[in-house]
Amino acid sequence: MNLFLMAELLTVLAASILVIFIFHRLRIPAVVGFLITGIILGPGGFGLVKDLQAINALAEVGVMMLLFTIGLEFSLDRLQKIQRYFWLGGSLQVLLTIGLTAVLSMLLRIRLQEAILDGFLVALSSTAVVLKILSDKNQLDSPQGQVSFGILIFQDIALVPMLALVPVLANLQTVSLLTVGKHLILSVAAVAAVFLLARKVMPALISMIVGTRIKEIFLLSSLVACLGMAYLTASLGLSLALGAFLAGMIISESYYSHQVVSDILPFKDVFNSLFFVSIGMLLDTKIVWSLLGLVLAVVAGIILIKVITVFFTVRLLSFDPRSSLLAAFGLAQVGEFSFVLANVGRENGFLAGQDFQVFIASSILTILATPLLVELGPRLADRVGSKYQSGQRPEKSGVEPAFLVNQVIIAGFGLNGQNLARVLKETGIPYVILDLNPDTYRRISRAGEPIIFGDASSSVILKEAGIDRAKALVIALNDPRATRRAVSLARQLNPEIFIIVRTRFASEIEELYTLGASDVIPEEFETSIEIFVRVLEKFHLPRNIINTQVQILRSEHYGLLRGARSSSRRLDEKIYDFLEAGVVETFLVPETASIAGKTLGEIDLRGKTGVTVIAVVRNEKTWSGPGADFRLQGHDVLVLVGNHQAIDQALAYLSS
Repeated sequence: MNLFLMAELLTVLAASILVIFIFHRLRIPAVVGFLITGIILGPGGFGLVKDLQAINALAEVGVMMLLFTIGLEFSLDRLQKIQRYFWLGGSLQVLLTIGLTAVLSMLLRIRLQEAILDGFLVALSSTAVVLKILSDKNQLDSPQGQVSFGILIFQDIALVPMLALVPVLANLQTVSLLTVGKHLILSVAAVAAVFLLARKVMPALISMIVGTRIKEIFLLSSLVACLGMAYLTASLGLSLALGAFLAGMIISESYYSHQVVSDILPFKDVFNSLFFVSIGMLLDTKIVWSLLGLVLAVVAGIILIKVITVFFTVRLLSFDPRSSLLAAFGLAQVGEFSFVLANVGRENGFLAGQDFQVFIASSILTILATPLLVELGPRLADRVGSKYQSGQRPEKSGVEPAFLVNQVIIAGFGLNGQNLARVLKETGIPYVILDLNPDTYRRISRAGEPIIFGDASSSVILKEAGIDRAKALVIALNDPRATRRAVSLARQLNPEIFIIVRTRFASEIEELYTLGASDVIPEEFETSIEIFVRVLEKFHLPRNIINTQVQILRSEHYGLLRGARSSSRRLDEKIYDFLEAGVVETFLVPETASIAGKTLGEIDLRGKTGVTVIAVVRNEKTWSGPGADFRLQGHDVLVLVGNHQAIDQALAYLSS
């Protein structure tokens, strides 16, 4: 590597660091940052990088690494959990988007091959951007989050056949059906060979490599598998990226795939960033400015097509309009893999001249628009959802809510909701479940559970669940906005109901209380409390002191943990108030204890420690105020009163 290339590479990496830092502060996805870096450094910007060929060569390695890690993360077990959203939702969305985009392109007098490629490009959404936004908003487990994830995974896999079909599209007029058939047979054969290797050969080979216990051999073997398979598929007339993906799939079936991901990730991130920077360098800002009206029209067209096709797809999966619309707005952008596909298309004669410039510019703008669409989406979704729910009678199964009194309404049937339902069933307390996931509804209704398919943030659904007669409402939704609406509506419909809300966001605690929540349980703080309780127990702090601290923290809405005390008084001062008022503790008399068979007068607990025995419980019968002649027996429970120091002395004395 000569010094000139080294200087160019350093320029790219240094500029990427600065731009990504700024974009991170602005909460803009890193993919956009890399693209902007390329625009700034390339001929369309300041022209600081001139050797684009060398950068593109490194970027090609980045694409292979990208597809390799996708293959590593592709698990058949993982796919089973979302197979309906993956197979039905993903295939329907991709095919609808390709078809609609191709038809509109042909109406604009674009030839068939290019129209189909346009459909490929628009069909893909940004997995990195969407999952990051859903994660930040705690919506990965929400209905729209689950279906979006299934569709995104299908799109990632759909890239593989799309890459194989681009060269075929480029030569569609000259190639024969025999050639196309040969190409498809090679693709199928390659995939079949991969599954054969994954099941029969690769586990034994990887075990042998791991058995050497040499980390360098393990890493190099993974790279050889990636690059070797890429070279093999390229030799067969397929793409390098396809081979890298298949290599990842082979290794994903082994027990060591997580270690491979860990080792490869740093390489992937570096080369991946170079790829997106190289794409940005191809943008000619002068051409884009001259075609700004066309670019904005293409952006509007892409967003409209994606919103329509995704909304229609999710509705066909039996999701409500609100969740369908939220998923549609979330997936309305062009994905990062579209740039990979566009690059391959460009190499095969597509997207010539200004067409490529329009695509790059409009794609970047759709990604930039995604956070705004995700913010605006819920407002429109709430309106659509409320109109739908007002004219729609909810689906119900199991016990009719109309016959229930003092029931518990469980909004959201995730892990917390399921655990609560089991306990309520065991204790005989009536309950009704509200859930928006159609798969959950079908599964639970078949089991005979009292479940209503509907949105807990709708007054219609809450009334169907008997909110006016309910004793308590437990909200365990994975949608913060819907949670707030549900709390507010429930409090209006039943001012006396006890509302418990689970949240993962500390910032929402005060707002939820203001809206009418009776109790808010922030998962992260409750976990923190459980941790410090167990730590303090290890230091033998009296349980009453620990319980007092927990009581104060909860009574102040976790103000200490949030760094926002609701009172100016120190925690230790409040604990002192509790201790001054006296502490109650219990002690179980072991059957073999020295005090068993003795009277309270013989023990003289008050005289020796200052603690008073105010009651003794024996065989579920209580003796209040026992006298000095009361004789103790094994398995008696003593109820003790005193200050914390005296209680500690008494427990130590009784135990000895």
